[in-house]
Amino acid sequence: MRLLKSAVGRICVLALGCSAAALLAAAPARAAGDEMTQERLLNADKEQGNWITHHKDYSAHRYTTLDQINRETVKHLKVAWTVQLGGVEGGGIWAHGGLEGTPLAENGFLYVTDGWGSVYKIDAHNGQGQIVWKMDPKTDHDWAGAIACCGVDNRGAALWKDLVISHTLDGRLIATNKATGEIAWQRQVANPDRGEVVTGAPLIVRDMAITGVAGAEYGIRGWVAATDLNTHKEIWRTYTIPAKGEPGIETWKGSNDAEATGGGSTWVTGSYDPATDTIIWGVGNPGPDWDNEYRPGDNLYTDSSIGLDANTGKMKWHFQHTPNDPYDYDSVAENVLVDATVHGKPMKLAIEADRNGFGYAIDRTNGQFVWALPFVKKVTWTKGVDPETGKPAEYDPKAQVQRYNAAVTPSRTNLETDICPGNMGGKNWPPTAYNPKLHLWYIPVIESCNHIKVAVTPPNSFKPRNFFTGGGPSQPFRITGSVTAVDVTTGKEVAKAETPYPLLGGMLATPDLVFTGQPDGTFAAFDAKTLAKVWEFHCGCGLSAPPMTFTVDGKQYIGILAGQGGAWDKWFIDGTPGLKGMQPGSMLFVFSL
Repeated sequence: MRLLKSAVGRICVLALGCSAAALLAAAPARAAGDEMTQERLLNADKEQGNWITHHKDYSAHRYTTLDQINRETVKHLKVAWTVQLGGVEGGGIWAHGGLEGTPLAENGFLYVTDGWGSVYKIDAHNGQGQIVWKMDPKTDHDWAGAIACCGVDNRGAALWKDLVISHTLDGRLIATNKATGEIAWQRQVANPDRGEVVTGAPLIVRDMAITGVAGAEYGIRGWVAATDLNTHKEIWRTYTIPAKGEPGIETWKGSNDAEATGGGSTWVTGSYDPATDTIIWGVGNPGPDWDNEYRPGDNLYTDSSIGLDANTGKMKWHFQHTPNDPYDYDSVAENVLVDATVHGKPMKLAIEADRNGFGYAIDRTNGQFVWALPFVKKVTWTKGVDPETGKPAEYDPKAQVQRYNAAVTPSRTNLETDICPGNMGGKNWPPTAYNPKLHLWYIPVIESCNHIKVAVTPPNSFKPRNFFTGGGPSQPFRITGSVTAVDVTTGKEVAKAETPYPLLGGMLATPDLVFTGQPDGTFAAFDAKTLAKVWEFHCGCGLSAPPMTFTVDGKQYIGILAGQGGAWDKWFIDGTPGLKGMQPGSMLFVFSL
């Protein structure tokens, strides 16, 4: 087989006409037991037949050069095989779990997680999927589910040496033997006693696992933490809410000691820039969510992108999108690292699609603003973003409490109001994708508005493991979605494909296609330039996970987890009445030509 692949490779080179997948097939395959090293992670794009880290690469492009499945052949795409998983049991305040993970693929084996953090190793050889082992972390469903905001979900695992590294909802970091499925070790990273849970995939940098935390709605103090995978001990922990005497504390004013319950969770996996040894992470909303008068000031470092020194966790820079946020507009989304020429100047960008409905580009070397644009059809909370500062047009640096568009802003003098986009955001956690050849960035959009009721937060009313939100949403408006394509060299929208339902899963980009799923079970491919739909398949259960792609023996496959999870059916289902009949599911779909 090795000789045959080498011969194929020589023929391809001589003919100068092979696809990326054919060249991959010609290359000697790695052994299934190969250890995951930092060198491999740094060169993840060179293993195009594998998907070895959460966002495909450290830059979070979610882009592949594999091209067997393309604009011409996608019409022949069909289900190759499926695997039934678990993890849909309810717990705490949630009726059921869901699937939001990105499978990892290494040399014909997949590593996937279900909603409760069980990890499955699946053999993808021989044109079918077989479960090799399942690691069940035995999470207490009621204890963890009672504070899981928002939903019983796990977004994936990571690979390091001969281990699979994963998180659990109750805040553990677990190392599982890749060959046997036995737990090698585990440690407690988050504290559910304080309302902390973990739903994101780990980010592996060198011999560290980087963890973010969820729980802003429970009045936690957010953080990003690094665990030494050799010693199993914490290396550093950087809080996203400053303590007294620390830089940024001057942005938490008033007499409520609001920084102690300030939120700022970090529940989506970040990016890594090896050139500057910087970890780039998004930070969520301040708490209480809708009562911003309880917490006067800009409330750093909530609603921000932050750059952290990978060795020490020390903050290098930050950029805040919505100071003193009264809308629950997290900036927790992944930052996509892009090198592009903007206005004739080569730049190193971090781009982020914010829940406030605007996409932002900042200089990832220093956090300076570059451009912003609205990517949703309707924005009412502000008239725009200042092109010089990147702040909302109405932002007043002298004001302790921001009102932005006061007519629609939730406040103690405006106790009921409608906001657009709704508090679920113009984009929520589902990841974007970026095509570096076309310089196009693809955003999974929620086109929405919703109704907010403010509840004035009394002093000293915080209780651990209880909601600390200052109000709540309801959903009298119909919600739809779109795929929006942005040219990163100009910061301008170039195409939009509207969808009947919000996009709650995420994107995969190929040289000439973009794939995404909808919560009604529709899995679709769009032309990468025009966003014209060119293929679709109905999975029969809701899709709220991102697609990915891999090869086995030179054949390209596309995988996606199916099983609607999260908070949609609890808080937003009235905005999508067509989804009320959708049932929980837990299935891995794999497609091929």
